[in-house]
Amino acid sequence: MVLTALTLALPVAASANASEVTKIYEACGNGTVPTGYSQQAYSQAIKEMEPFLAEYSACPDLIHKAQLAGASGPHGPGTSSPGEADTAVAPPTPAEQHTLESIPHASAPPVKVGGEVIHPGVVHVDLASAFNTLPTPLLALLAFLLACALLVIAWAVRRRIGRAGAQAGGDSIAGE
Repeated sequence: MVLTALTLALPVAASANASEVTKIYEACGNGTVPTGYSQQAYSQAIKEMEPFLAEYSACPDLIHKAQLAGASGPHGPGTSSPGEADTAVAPPTPAEQHTLESIPHASAPPVKVGGEVIHPGVVHVDLASAFNTLPTPLLALLAFLLACALLVIAWAVRRRIGRAGAQAGGDSIAGE
C-alpha cells in the first residue's frame, strides 16, 4: 500500500531530477535507505513529498539518513562505516535552527465547526460537559443500572440483617 502511495505521490511536473526522485521514492517504498544520489535530489524528494507519505511512511527518515550519509563523505579506508554514518547527526543550518525554535510556539488557528469555535490541541476538563454530551438513551441505561445495583445492595443488606437477628435470638426485622 505504501509503495502504491509512493508511486501516486510522484510529481506530475517533469524536472531534471524526476527520475532520481522516483528512484528515491521506490527505495523508500522498499524500506531501504536510498543511496548514491545528490543532495539536491534528496532535497527535491523531500520538497515534493506528499503529506500522506510524510505522515504514514518512514520515507522522510530514510531520506534524511541518506542525506547524512552523503554529507559525511566517501567511505574509504580509515573512515566511518555506513552503519556509523546512519547515526551521525549534522548540526542544523541557521534556517533549520530557526524553524526548530518556532515549532513549539506555533499552533493551529481556531476552527469554526457547527457554530462553535474549536481550538485544536485544547482539552477542556469539565465533568458536566461529559454528561451533557451523552445521548439520552445512554443516560437512561446508566440510571437503570444504578437503580439495579442499589436494589441488589439493599436486598443483600436486608438478608444479612435477617440472618444476624435470627442468630441473636429471634428478634429481627424480617420476622415482624
